[in-house]
Amino acid sequence: MSLMVQIMSEGSQDVSGSRAEEQDQNWSEKMKEKLRSEGVAGKEKERTFLHSEKRQGDTLQVFFPGESWSCPAPRHPWGGPSAHFSGGAHGQGLLPEPELGPPPRNCPGLLCPDPSAGKSESPQASEGESCQPGKTKTASTMTTSHQPQDRYKAVWLIFFMLGLGTLLPWNFFMTATQYFTNRLDQSQNVSLVTAELSRDIQASATPTAPSVERSYLSAIFNNVMTLCAMLPLLLFTCLNSFMHQRIPQSVRILGSLVAILLVFLITAVLVKVHLDALPFFIITMIKIMLINSFGAILQGSLFGLAGLLPASYTAPIMSGQGLAGIFASVAMICAIASGSELSESAFGYFITACGVIILTIICYLGLPRLEFYRYYQQLKLEGPGEQETKLDLISKGEELRAGKAESGVSAPNSQSTNKSHSIQAILKNILVPALSVCFIFTVTIGVFPAVTAEVKSSIAGSSAWGYYFIPVSCFLTFNVFDWLGRSLTAISMWPGKDSRWLPSLVLARLVFVPLLLLCNVHPRRYLTVVFEHDAWFIFFMAAFAFSNGYLASLCMCFGPKKVKPAEAETAGAIMAFFLSLGLALGAVFSFLFRAIV
Repeated sequence: MSLMVQIMSEGSQDVSGSRAEEQDQNWSEKMKEKLRSEGVAGKEKERTFLHSEKRQGDTLQVFFPGESWSCPAPRHPWGGPSAHFSGGAHGQGLLPEPELGPPPRNCPGLLCPDPSAGKSESPQASEGESCQPGKTKTASTMTTSHQPQDRYKAVWLIFFMLGLGTLLPWNFFMTATQYFTNRLDQSQNVSLVTAELSRDIQASATPTAPSVERSYLSAIFNNVMTLCAMLPLLLFTCLNSFMHQRIPQSVRILGSLVAILLVFLITAVLVKVHLDALPFFIITMIKIMLINSFGAILQGSLFGLAGLLPASYTAPIMSGQGLAGIFASVAMICAIASGSELSESAFGYFITACGVIILTIICYLGLPRLEFYRYYQQLKLEGPGEQETKLDLISKGEELRAGKAESGVSAPNSQSTNKSHSIQAILKNILVPALSVCFIFTVTIGVFPAVTAEVKSSIAGSSAWGYYFIPVSCFLTFNVFDWLGRSLTAISMWPGKDSRWLPSLVLARLVFVPLLLLCNVHPRRYLTVVFEHDAWFIFFMAAFAFSNGYLASLCMCFGPKKVKPAEAETAGAIMAFFLSLGLALGAVFSFLFRAIV
């Protein structure tokens, strides 16, 4: 692409002389410096900064393909017109001379579009509006000249709801663990078995004598549940990373939400249906596998979708996921406080989850109606050559176009080739944030909740605090501070995406592993208790959770922004895969961390 500066002057007189040439040359250098400061001209543009032959009044016109930009041209001190400069496609007659006109109103600064040049694409400045570079918005295309605003933060709120919907199902299954183990320990219909949740928590530590099979199924439930959750999560996140281009985005997101809704409806119905222990165990594990399989597709697709938008729109997803844990923790505490029956609490959990999923589906269906969302979707559809502003293309696209011209490759063929993005190249660009988010969740899941849920209160005694200690100090504290950390990225994104502080802070989180292992964990065999008081544990959990939420959210935001806009969705899906890989690795290391206590 060549940048052609046409210098027009009243009259068509030729002026010769070294003084005129020197004046225009000096002014040309100043012009290039100004363009460079405005982000328009770089080193590549210095080689293609060509001048044509005329001057119209005091107006300098800078021509892009199909566009014209006007700015004040210099007056020579002797009042004469400038000397001729030759060069560029216009000056050589290779391109038709655009129709010239007076500069538009309200264009006091440099580089405002000339409404008379390039009528097919150049923007028209209406009265009272300032001119901005770019192309005009047509009925079929929205471009960078008209970047809409997210009115009422509607898109942000929808992404928050979608983030809430991704983790709320799994959190509700975790919250209802006591319900599942209770049913496995019963020989009667669960609808006839009633007990307060606080009594069930006590009974779980010293279960009554059920049959051997049921006792065994109840004992292995948590381990098998974790295995059935993490393996499908990792597998389907991996598949989504490589196959997302073959399945439409709307099918992946909407289909996953509908499937999760059906699983919860079945789970709610089965609360009232009597099943023997083994069939109930198998059906429950199948449901957990389905929940996490579709949840992996939903999460990967959602992060890919957020990658098309500005970086700040990954934060509401992470924030919504954090709020899902708070919601489940509060529900658990309320159930303990109310003394409701365990089966009724579980039924309420699953019905509530159904309601949230339905609301999430409604929000997603309304997303395409929002102009802000459609704008960024249109950028994706236009292809890599149209996804940046004209100013970005000037500074970034020169070498690519020159390479195409030398190789003789046509633009349409080049565009179709660019659409087949290399996974390896994208992974190379996002390797640091991808490995960082994997390490973050490996450390987090390695000790939470496998180790932290085994911490005992040193001050509770026989008081009610003994029942609330783990729900409050472990689950609620973690989820609240994790959510605060995720939400902080909406207003602060320090350190930057290329800063060395980011991986350094991620590695520093490893210190929380020994700190939490040395808390009042029971039963224990090898390590001694160093931090026995409850306050130590709560403080460590708060810092542990806050760093998890903040750093993980930063990594998920930065990943898609380290690649080209056309590759952002693929980068988001890969980031989601590494997140799931961290969860799976954390589940494996949790057995090791618990064994060494």
